Amino acid sequence: MMKEKSIPAKRWVYAALILALAGQACQISLFDPPANPVTATPDAFSATSTPFPAAQVTFVVNIPEPLQQGEQVVVAVLDEVTGLPLNATQYPLNPRDSVTYTGAIPVPVNSVVKYRYGRMSGGSLIFEETVFGEAIRYRMHNAATSAEVQDVVAVWGDRATTRQTGVIAGSVFNADSNAPLPNILVTAGGLQVITDSQGRFELAGLPVGVHQLTAYSMDGLYQPFQQGANVEADKSTLVDVRVKPARLVSVTFNVTVPEDTVPGVPVRIAGNLAQLGNTFADLHGGMNVSTDRMPIMRLQPDGRYSYTIGLPAGAFIEYKYSLGDGYWNAEHDAAGGWVVRKFVVPEQDATLDDRVQAWLDSNKSGPILFEVGIPSVTPAADIIYIQFNVFGWTEPIPMWPLGVVDGRTRWAYQLYGPLNFFGALSYRYCRNGQCGSADDTQTVGASPTGRQTTTSLLGQDLVDTVASWKWFENPETLPLVGTNITPRAPGFVAGIEYQPTFRPNFSYYAWQTFANSKAIGSNFAVLTPSWTATSASPLKFAPQPGLDPLWIDTAIMASQARDNGLNVSIFPTPHFPPSGDSAVSASAQFWKNAPRDAAWWQAWFTRYRIFLVNYADLASQTGAQSIILGGEWVTPSLPGGLLPDGTPSNVPADAEAQWRGIIAEVRNRFKGQVLWALPYEKSSIASPVNFLRDVDGIYLLWSVPLATSPTATKDDYASEAGRLLDNEINPLMILLGNKPVIIAAAYPSAAGAASGCISNGAGGCLDYNALSRPNADISAVSLSLQTQADIYEALLIAINARSWISGFVSRGYFMPVALQDKSASINGKPAANVLWYWYPRLLGTVH
Repeated sequence: MMKEKSIPAKRWVYAALILALAGQACQISLFDPPANPVTATPDAFSATSTPFPAAQVTFVVNIPEPLQQGEQVVVAVLDEVTGLPLNATQYPLNPRDSVTYTGAIPVPVNSVVKYRYGRMSGGSLIFEETVFGEAIRYRMHNAATSAEVQDVVAVWGDRATTRQTGVIAGSVFNADSNAPLPNILVTAGGLQVITDSQGRFELAGLPVGVHQLTAYSMDGLYQPFQQGANVEADKSTLVDVRVKPARLVSVTFNVTVPEDTVPGVPVRIAGNLAQLGNTFADLHGGMNVSTDRMPIMRLQPDGRYSYTIGLPAGAFIEYKYSLGDGYWNAEHDAAGGWVVRKFVVPEQDATLDDRVQAWLDSNKSGPILFEVGIPSVTPAADIIYIQFNVFGWTEPIPMWPLGVVDGRTRWAYQLYGPLNFFGALSYRYCRNGQCGSADDTQTVGASPTGRQTTTSLLGQDLVDTVASWKWFENPETLPLVGTNITPRAPGFVAGIEYQPTFRPNFSYYAWQTFANSKAIGSNFAVLTPSWTATSASPLKFAPQPGLDPLWIDTAIMASQARDNGLNVSIFPTPHFPPSGDSAVSASAQFWKNAPRDAAWWQAWFTRYRIFLVNYADLASQTGAQSIILGGEWVTPSLPGGLLPDGTPSNVPADAEAQWRGIIAEVRNRFKGQVLWALPYEKSSIASPVNFLRDVDGIYLLWSVPLATSPTATKDDYASEAGRLLDNEINPLMILLGNKPVIIAAAYPSAAGAASGCISNGAGGCLDYNALSRPNADISAVSLSLQTQADIYEALLIAINARSWISGFVSRGYFMPVALQDKSASINGKPAANVLWYWYPRLLGTVH
């Protein structure tokens, strides 16, 4: 059944929702209210609707060239809670001269204004860009008082302009303790960067002129800082920033919802701080707030909803109530307009008593109730999401569980708005928010047509059935073969390494991931936090919100892993732009594109050192047991470095000294074990670099061929693995002084994985990372869960016979959802059952 009028009456569905949701008093939140730091005060503050005093902000902007006839410069004040492109307000500016424009607007005192400049031309609005041709998300201004803000537009998005540029660089410190601060958003000229563990930042490519530099704490725990900074051509302006910490107070949000709200459905708070769901990233459809990171309010006996959280005194808060995110099913005023509430957190505890006027944004479109039945094979812990498309696919929204109806588990979601577009609406269902990876088989991939409906004056009840899930159509299990397993000495590693791909909603599923890892017997969690290299020339390598976990994300994951009884290792892993060729890895393409001259190499070693030291500090502060350096992506930077195609990388002569210095600095900051991720390649095994003697152990990246014949058996795989371990790896370990070695294996569940060459259908071999989610499926590759399971068992058989091996790790585990796809992830696959059998016996917890 695809879609039809709802069989049960709406009243029955509502009753089921009430029963299913009424007991959900405790919900997981990424940012729980702090237990101790909240400072209680005798007299709580009760917020009122009194208008804020206004500050007059005068914007003065220099543009690249005079406007053409009929054009106009505007400043767009943005709304990051609803979505940056979705609720902006444009204010026209007036000319001071041919390239200088100015205008004043009133804003609330102590508000933080997010804005960017645009040029109106022929009815189109063209926004400013950086000198690198990248979109500017926003500039920032803290309106503590009335002030003039000076800005420089580098280039308009539709025109090429050459400007002289310079750099603003420096560090951010706690003004009270003088400690460097990570995770501070620093912006100037529309460029944005996040400080590293030493508080360092660099904004390169700023046009010459005066810019406003702003340092902003994304969780509000430090007061905003701003000052003017003059940028000169080809020079660096150095700035030390000192920000004052803010005291946490307890803020209680109480809200009365409209009478047509289904009792017990989750009401969330969307806001401008990280703990209110803001990701500071550009998500699907222009969204910035993630539902899975928004706090869920608790239903009170009187029918109101309430939530108490610690918020920093003095922080400017923008927020709204929602049954979805900042856009879908968010509150509206009585006229159907967007609502964004604002207040400055007072110095004492506060209570906010609010009322949602309406969820519907129009009386011309009635709400749509979606109800879906899902396959019986769906894991019980899964959450079903619905994703909508009007102007593009937006962020998925979690549905509401109905329980089992007529033998099939059902979920529902009532969409109130915005539905004022009066037209077609596409939608689809997916598992655990991973639309594009864990889809209904009817709507697979990144950009399907989706299921269709239209808005109407009257409300609608739609009933759908998901016939099957992509990559989980009929989950396959394979028999396990009993083996005599020798328990290892204490300290043996039985681990899981998690795929470095990151999206903000992954964090919601981290706890369950670590619990699942523990359940299969693992004792070791390898986290792979990343920075992204957005450009090889000029080298741009820094954390990118939405693609890389922020400092707080990785810190929370490390804590959750430890709470599940897992030792933690931090394996910093860079992200590179996609190569566009499934046979060429992203890192190989990066190295090919890089200039690799002396100046570039110096910049690369400087940035990579900062990257590794950043995560050494995080490993130290989060209590990690080890940090893993290296990886196949750094091979061209090693002494005698070669590119993936075998040609020299032109690495500098002091590469050995550079790496020894990096290892020494990491050791200085982190007192746990330092491991080196060594790819198993002939060159690295036959001629190991000398500095490997400086590390505590080898994390051997193992994806080597185990068979040449397609008819090879599991015993053949085990025999070849044993031969390689004895003839190539054991001599290397003896040469390195018998350091511990951990076999870190990655094999896709695809035909040909054991041969080391998965055909790309064009006569070449596939980069197996191309099979990872959320990448699109490669139809030329055949799924083979049996191959992956056999390889895992063969490797463990070989390791079982060699006591000098110190551990085994499965690489590439996809954190948010179980899939039986072609990737190297074992989540939900028979290979995970192999580990479930082997890990406890190797560790001696099962005999």
